[in-house]
Amino acid sequence: MKTIEDLGDLRGRRVLVRSDLNVPLAGDPPNRTITDDGRIRASVPTIRALRDRGARVVVMAHLGRPKGQPDEKYSLAPVAKRLGELLGTSVAFAADVVGESARAVVAGLGEGEVALLENVRFDPRETSKVDAEREAFAEELAAFGDAFVSDGFGAVHRKHASVYDVARRLPHAAGQLVLDEVKVLRSLTENPERPYVVVLGGAKVSDKLGVIDNLLGTADRLVIGGGMAFTFLAAQGHEVGRSLLEEDQIETVRGYLQQAGDRIVLPVDVVAATAVSEDAEYSVVPVDAIPKDRMGVDIGPESARLFAEKLADARTAFWNGPMGVAEIPAFAKGTRAVAEALTRVDGLSVVGGGDSAAAVRALGFAEDAFGHISTGGGASLEYLEGKTLPGLAVLED
Repeated sequence: MKTIEDLGDLRGRRVLVRSDLNVPLAGDPPNRTITDDGRIRASVPTIRALRDRGARVVVMAHLGRPKGQPDEKYSLAPVAKRLGELLGTSVAFAADVVGESARAVVAGLGEGEVALLENVRFDPRETSKVDAEREAFAEELAAFGDAFVSDGFGAVHRKHASVYDVARRLPHAAGQLVLDEVKVLRSLTENPERPYVVVLGGAKVSDKLGVIDNLLGTADRLVIGGGMAFTFLAAQGHEVGRSLLEEDQIETVRGYLQQAGDRIVLPVDVVAATAVSEDAEYSVVPVDAIPKDRMGVDIGPESARLFAEKLADARTAFWNGPMGVAEIPAFAKGTRAVAEALTRVDGLSVVGGGDSAAAVRALGFAEDAFGHISTGGGASLEYLEGKTLPGLAVLED
């Protein structure tokens, strides 16, 4: 993939940048506040590099799923303010995507100045499955740039107008964030140092079938926690009470267990609660004694010790998905234990984006305690599945 340096002299040229600024927000408009600015901070190096080269920087991004129409709840206005704070300069904000405001804001940019367009998903053509519709939107976006830089790794698995189609219309390059992410993921898939240990959590095993299929052939150990663990436990014949369970995946999971044997590591105890709430009653029980009227909300202390032990000798470790309902402190101990174990890995430790990345920051871990914290959970998983990611493939043309 080409880099920013390959684009040549950028002084005075307009550079369209696709960033990933899809951050969590709290509160109601117009007083929405950012609860985790990790993705904004990760976008800064590339934008700053373009500013330093004298480019007129036009940033595109999405936030949430606004269903193809303007929705104040998903406005990028709070993001523009935070981006400006991190850059140490004002960021002009367009109140629309390709309309009158966007045209005026882009036209008013000087060398080294930055603008942010409103949420690209406010236009239904951004995510359209109809090529002609996406392409028409991409033409309008491309009119704002003389070159395109793809730096929104969290969206490169999507064939969306601002990710894929714009790149086909302008001289293009990968931003530093995308280059860094791909370098790390290649190290996980192309001859990783061993032992290679993968920890998977989160709610649904069906979301990770592809990555499990692929990793069974490459990882030395596959450690399973979170809600998805209960389908594995059910496949072993255990009662799982009211825990998350995908009954239609039990046979598939049973096949994984037969294929991998002791390379798949499951919880030995869980925290079983009456409800997913801070005031719920809960207790630690062995996995073969989960009450029928309770649900598993975290791995238990013995499981936490077991999982840490399985990570102790790793030279390469990848983790995606919390071990429990980590936003509730009482049910975050398993997630904390896995994060702590990753910080002690003597080798490459990768936090695979999404809820895992948010959890380590919320739990107070320093980002430099890990080898890499990905900005793209879904993109990371699809890469590990061996899928072709449209937003990367188009950069290699």
